[in-house]
Amino acid sequence: MATFLYKLGRLAFRRRHFVALIWVALLTLAGVGAASAPAAGTSSFSIPGTEAQKAFDLLEQRNPGMSADGATARVVFKAPSGEKMADAANKATVEKTVEALGDGSEVTSVTDPFKTKSVSDDGTVAYAQVSYKVSGMELKDSSKDALEEAAKEARTGGMTVEIGGDALQATPETGSTEIIGIAVAAVVLVITFGSLIAAGLPLLTALIGVGIGISTITALAKALDLGTTTSTLAMMIGLAVGIDYALFIVSRYRAELAEGREREEAAGRAVGTAGSAVVFAGLTVVIALVGLSVVNIPVLTKMGIAAAGTVVIAVLIALTMIPAMLGYAGKKVQPAGKKSKLLGGGRAAKKEGKPNMGTRWASFVVRRPVAVLLFGVVALGAAAIPATSLELGLGDDGSQPTSTTQRRAYDTLSEGFGPGFNGPLMIVADVKSSDDPDAAVTTVTDRIKGLDDVVSVTPSPLNEAGDTATITVIPDSKPSSITTEDLVHAIRGEAGDIKADTGAEVLVTGTTAMNIDFSQKLNDALLPYLALVVGLAFLLLIVVFRSILVPLKAALGFLLSVMAALGAVVAVFQWGWLAGLLGVEETGPIMSMMPIFMVGVVFGLAMDYEVFLVTRMREAYVHGEKPNQAIVTGFNHGARVVTAAAVIMMAVFGGFIGSTESMIKMIGFGLAIAVFFDAFVVRMAIVPAVLSLLGKKAWWLPKWLDRALPNVDVEGEGLRKLDEERRGEDEDRELVRV
Repeated sequence: MATFLYKLGRLAFRRRHFVALIWVALLTLAGVGAASAPAAGTSSFSIPGTEAQKAFDLLEQRNPGMSADGATARVVFKAPSGEKMADAANKATVEKTVEALGDGSEVTSVTDPFKTKSVSDDGTVAYAQVSYKVSGMELKDSSKDALEEAAKEARTGGMTVEIGGDALQATPETGSTEIIGIAVAAVVLVITFGSLIAAGLPLLTALIGVGIGISTITALAKALDLGTTTSTLAMMIGLAVGIDYALFIVSRYRAELAEGREREEAAGRAVGTAGSAVVFAGLTVVIALVGLSVVNIPVLTKMGIAAAGTVVIAVLIALTMIPAMLGYAGKKVQPAGKKSKLLGGGRAAKKEGKPNMGTRWASFVVRRPVAVLLFGVVALGAAAIPATSLELGLGDDGSQPTSTTQRRAYDTLSEGFGPGFNGPLMIVADVKSSDDPDAAVTTVTDRIKGLDDVVSVTPSPLNEAGDTATITVIPDSKPSSITTEDLVHAIRGEAGDIKADTGAEVLVTGTTAMNIDFSQKLNDALLPYLALVVGLAFLLLIVVFRSILVPLKAALGFLLSVMAALGAVVAVFQWGWLAGLLGVEETGPIMSMMPIFMVGVVFGLAMDYEVFLVTRMREAYVHGEKPNQAIVTGFNHGARVVTAAAVIMMAVFGGFIGSTESMIKMIGFGLAIAVFFDAFVVRMAIVPAVLSLLGKKAWWLPKWLDRALPNVDVEGEGLRKLDEERRGEDEDRELVRV
């Protein structure tokens, strides 16, 4: 592989006009596609194979006119202190508001709280429910404005009026901190390379790659039903790996220049050596992201595949566009150890022979491997302790900041009708096979009333065909509580007896049941997903490092870093530590998909640093150095660059902490802290300590396996042979001349 990539790098350097034209054309094409594509709106959410989804699909089939996926709004009224909703003035205000709400072109129905008895027992709280034809993301601004204007008008009478539901759902914004993240990355690159031109290349190529990826996702969003979170995640990961991969190529190019090679030769060798590491590092990230499809939740599959696509683009750009840009830059990119005139006058950056920080740190670790190993493991173990109290769930209006009208509506409804009112369960009774459908619905209602934690059970009339009924169940506990989850399981437990007695099939759905099924499906998929991703990457790393223990150590180190990162996420987003500093307005359960998502993404990124750092050690060991000296050599060449790459990735991920969407904020923080733990504790401390303790055993591989494995030549042995052949040819020509 090294020889092939070497030739590719030289070709891209020579044919830089052609390479640049191709990438600019792709960016233009993707941009035009995105600009001309129809608006995507919100993505559909489904969980195949779950009871909640089966019930939802049955309702769609039996009641096609329900607009089950349409937006809803609950306009919540609270009477002034000392007054009741039934007072003449308050009642008139509510009726006037209901009439105004029904005027919208996208409104399908509005309920009158006095006709539907949607007034609390103490008479102080009431609500009207507004149903729309389209989803919250597709609602016109005029419909949202009319909803807010109606509530504003109702407040003039002294009542408290708030709006819940998804009708006022806003498109998430990432905030200015994303730009700050890119700015931090730029500063780190300038410090690392000592040159504005060299620092600008990774940023430029990464932005082009992300531009192509995000534009393509936008162009296909409507056709493939991709949501806004999909493009945000793709941008987050694509930007981080795009900068890092380019950083490694440019860094190796400068090192080759420092050894006296011509620029085209240096570009070829940079792509042949560092490029091999980029290919395999990118492959591990792609495996981890595409592997999310095993969970069989479409929204997660689409997010993973879209992000994997941006990673593939980042790898291709690093292998082709970076050497082309280096050709354009010419002498403006200085050899390693020199700075540009602007940043250092072209002088040597350090005295000859003086060891750098990476060398000094590695020398310390190989002298004290046991102490460093124990410190690293204990530190990560301590950080992981909060993960033992991890609570999973999906956010609802109750997890919104208290400053929002959605949260105030949620709290007012809980106050007036009880905490379970915000998470009603929808029971779908399929009575098609029942001899007496009405009696079957009555039996289902009575059975559910007899269960614990049930406040009310309200059946609706059968549909037109007379084969399906819906029953609304209000629990006594809030939607995210364990008690409500137990009630869902209890109702499902009664379904078998009910079917035997009446022939009716009972299914539990609704937002609360959907969330419970979603969390359960993710939990069930975690271990198979972990086995698949770690297993495939383990095999890949055996091929790369030609070792059993090095990949095993890499996988165990990853588990330490991901557990520590989960612990940090729990401490901030569940316990509230540093919540104010990070802009976390409301703590609560951790998003259900966070553990499996972090396992996938963090594993892929962790293997990046493993590949980049350890391939340098492997290269030194294969070329004759002793194990401990190979560790020091690897750090001498790679520590500065890996440190810069980690800081850049942390800055990019940390930039998304400013997002207004709690899911993106949590992902940004989780990935940033995971990169910190993995790069600086696992790869910089635990890895060299373990390799030092293992010595030559670290690179042991059974002979039969060594013969069976393909030789991918990540360490560039093929390039060394190429050098020897060239020297032989030069000597032959010299002899002929003599």
